Amino acid sequence: MGKFMQEFKEFAMKGNVMDMAVGVVIGGAFGKIVSSLVSDIIMPLIGAVTGGLNFTDWKWVIREAVMDGETVVKPALTMTWGNFLQVIFDFIIIAFSIFLVIKGINKMKREEPKPEEPAAPAGPTQEELLAEIRDLLKNK
Repeated sequence: MGKFMQEFKEFAMKGNVMDMAVGVVIGGAFGKIVSSLVSDIIMPLIGAVTGGLNFTDWKWVIREAVMDGETVVKPALTMTWGNFLQVIFDFIIIAFSIFLVIKGINKMKREEPKPEEPAAPAGPTQEELLAEIRDLLKNK
């Protein structure tokens, strides 16, 4: 059991796992910010443009509530598809925001082109070597 715990500790303390944990926490907070942006700012503006429509109120009543006077015996069974539309809208904004962040990170990561190193000095050509050998043989 001790070896298992040691392996788990090594796994949990690796950089990638810690980075992922931080990413999940920040992503959750970012999701809440975007949800607030959509529900508190964007959707009211859309409602103002569309004449007061509120997507979150859109629903399909599958079964009406059963009432006994003022008391609800069985609550209504509804499919709140307007809320689903708002969640999709949240997702699109989050996905687009993450796309922009990753695009910016990738742009910063790109290495600038390195200046080309000067070419190594060219050695003597074949003709120059043959002429040198000829001259050496002549001198002997």
